[in-house]
Amino acid sequence: MGLFKENFPSGLVVFLVALPLCLGIALASGAPPLAGIISGIIGGLVVGFISNSHISVSGPAAGLTAIIIAAITDLGSFELFLAAGIIAGVIQLILGFIRAGSISNYFPNNVIEGMLAGIGIIIIIKQIPLALGYNSNIASESIFDNGINPAFFTNLLSAIHPGAIVVTLVSITILLMWDKVKALKKLKLLPGALVAVIAGIVLNQIFLASGSSLAISKEHLVNLPVPKTADDFKAMITFPAFEGFLNYKVWIVGATIAIVASIETLLCIEASDRLDSKRRITDTNLELRAQGIGNILSSFIGGLPMTSVVVRSSANANAGATNKISTMIHGVLLLVCALSIPFLLNMIPLATLAAVLILIGYKLASPKNIMHFWHKGKYQFIPFIATIIAIVATDLLKGVAIGLAISIIYVLQGNMKRAYYLSREKLNAADEINIKLAEEVSFLNKAAIKKTLKNIKANSIVTIDARGTSYIATDVLEMIQDFANVRAGEEDIEVRLIGFKTSYKDYAIDEDSHVIIEHRRAI
Repeated sequence: MGLFKENFPSGLVVFLVALPLCLGIALASGAPPLAGIISGIIGGLVVGFISNSHISVSGPAAGLTAIIIAAITDLGSFELFLAAGIIAGVIQLILGFIRAGSISNYFPNNVIEGMLAGIGIIIIIKQIPLALGYNSNIASESIFDNGINPAFFTNLLSAIHPGAIVVTLVSITILLMWDKVKALKKLKLLPGALVAVIAGIVLNQIFLASGSSLAISKEHLVNLPVPKTADDFKAMITFPAFEGFLNYKVWIVGATIAIVASIETLLCIEASDRLDSKRRITDTNLELRAQGIGNILSSFIGGLPMTSVVVRSSANANAGATNKISTMIHGVLLLVCALSIPFLLNMIPLATLAAVLILIGYKLASPKNIMHFWHKGKYQFIPFIATIIAIVATDLLKGVAIGLAISIIYVLQGNMKRAYYLSREKLNAADEINIKLAEEVSFLNKAAIKKTLKNIKANSIVTIDARGTSYIATDVLEMIQDFANVRAGEEDIEVRLIGFKTSYKDYAIDEDSHVIIEHRRAI
């Protein structure tokens, strides 16, 4: 009981943060609003119960919106997409059982940040029509339909609704000011997103009561089913189309969701553990299994896929959560809210949720973060910006793959240059040449060393220093030995090998070589 009392305030805060986000992310994903609420409920109750993370909160994630909206369009129905969600959950279960929890360690930070920034830009693009008060004839259009869609702007301008613009501007003002005005910071239990939603409802009710032309009509408001009987409750649940298991496209979507959701979850878990005041360490393999079970259950009853979410987890920690009971309390409150006050939720203008999501998108793709990678240099910035462009221009999976490929190219290039390299001009001008090897010399360094040795002129004195080297690949050792034993003798090159071990993984330098060798065992 003590833990319940201690964690109820933080559970209430997370609920207030999660409610508009669950609705807004469902909206951004092109899914029914209730799908976001279901995902939040399962994320709180089921994942919260199974996981051993005491800070992390799971639910629908902005990072999956690009995949979801593209998948629903490509598959042709939300029911088929739910089948993909079940597949994603099963794959996550398998990943958990084969102990793949360390997979996030192999993704460069610049690619992950680029992925989040790309998602942020897509969210902003998708929410602009809603923020301006779109009408039904452009609901499914995008600026990127069939390449570049110039008619998008014409349709958008013809669909502007003044009332929606007023609500959007008021909501954005509240969201920007809420954390900056000192007097408002004292209202810790009221997050800015919730205040913006309340303001949007109040504004529109005033417009409606006064008969103003600014009034926002029903089709531009949240539309949750309002149950009155037991049959109505049953009708609220959307079940997956199980024939989707025979469709290869469904399997591709499922695998994509599983990979992206798992990576996002593992990154969030790492952040959540750092936010935990008790510094407890989460079992990432158990977390993957918990997420898998959560996604299977959510998809079975019409919910969106979920991940561990940074925004909700940080709100949970900042509100003083000490136990995962806080996460479960937020799930219970979402359930009670969905069942008892859907009529109130149906008063929320879509423009308000669009404003919330635009600010989320801006934070994901903030100019400050872009400049941060710019100042890190081209090796960090180019994979980062390439990931952003590729995600916006294609899709999330292709974008991450392109960013990862560019990062690998730079890593290989850096490794090849790391050993030592001299230009031909310097080599021609030098009678004594010192080559100091790196701490680790792999096959990737072979080309650079080979080029250096090739350009050494006859009658030179060459010192190859391996005192700081702990590992040299066999083929590089062979190349150095061939140079010392064969070419050096032919061209009267004096070679001094300093600090070489007599063995690197059972390979020995030939001590009978005619060259001068100064053996110093590496420390």
